[in-house]
Amino acid sequence: MTQTIIETIPILPFGMVNAFLVIHERRALLVDTGLPGSEGKIENALKMHKLDWSDIALTVLTHAHIDHAGSAAQVRRLTAQPLFAHKDEFPYCNGYPPVLRPSGIFGRVFQKTGAIEQGFEYFTPDLPLTKAEADLSPFGFPASALHTPGHTPGSLSVLLDDGRVIAGDLLASGILLGGIAMRSRPKKPPFEEDTVAVADSLDQLLSRGGKYFYLGHGGRLPASTVRAHVSRLRSADRPGVFKLPRILPNDQTWM
Repeated sequence: MTQTIIETIPILPFGMVNAFLVIHERRALLVDTGLPGSEGKIENALKMHKLDWSDIALTVLTHAHIDHAGSAAQVRRLTAQPLFAHKDEFPYCNGYPPVLRPSGIFGRVFQKTGAIEQGFEYFTPDLPLTKAEADLSPFGFPASALHTPGHTPGSLSVLLDDGRVIAGDLLASGILLGGIAMRSRPKKPPFEEDTVAVADSLDQLLSRGGKYFYLGHGGRLPASTVRAHVSRLRSADRPGVFKLPRILPNDQTWM
C-alpha cells in the first residue's frame, strides 16, 4: 500500500504559520501557500522529497487570509495547475476586507497591528467548491475537501482517507498566534467569525473519522483533544453571524 505523507512547511518558525504538502505516489497536493514570498519555503519542502513545482497537481486553500493565501497567485504561475477554494471564500481571494472578530486579548492586540489586513496579490481560484464536499481522488489523492465554515464562511478542510485532517484555522494550538510553546494545548485562532459554526465543522470532521488534526498555527492534535475543545466552544454558547456576501464572480463550478 502506498504511503501518503503530510509534510509540514514552516512558513514562520516554531509552528506559528504552517502550510502543508500531501505527497502520494510522487504527486503533491499543496494545502495553503503561506504569506507573500513563501515560494522558497515551499520549494525547499518539495526538494526534501525530490520533487519540484511540476509535481504539484493541485493547490487547495483552507481560506484566503494573507497568511494562508498570500503566495497563491505566484504558486499558480509556478505550478501551472489550478487553485481550489470554496465559492464563499472568493470575495476574500479578490480583496474583500476580511471580517475580523477577535477571539480574545491577543486577537484584539494583533488586529491593531493591521498585519492580517495587508494587501497581497489577489486572484480568482480556478475551481470553486459549490457543494459540501469534493473528492480529490481524480487528482490522485486519497482525500476529500470538505466545506468547514466558521473561521471564515468559505473555510475548507482536507480529510485524508486514513483520518488525518488538515484543518486550517478551525483551531490553533500553543500561545499567541499559535505554535511557539505548549503546542499540545488547543485554543481558538486570533480571529473566529462564527464560533458555533466552528464547533459544528469540527464535530463534522470528528464524525467522519478525523483522528489527527494538522493546523495552520501550532502542532498536530489528536481527536480527543479536539473533542474537548469543541465541548468548551459549546459551553461558551456564543453565536456568530457571517457578514460576508456570498459572491461567485463567474459561473464556474466543480463537483
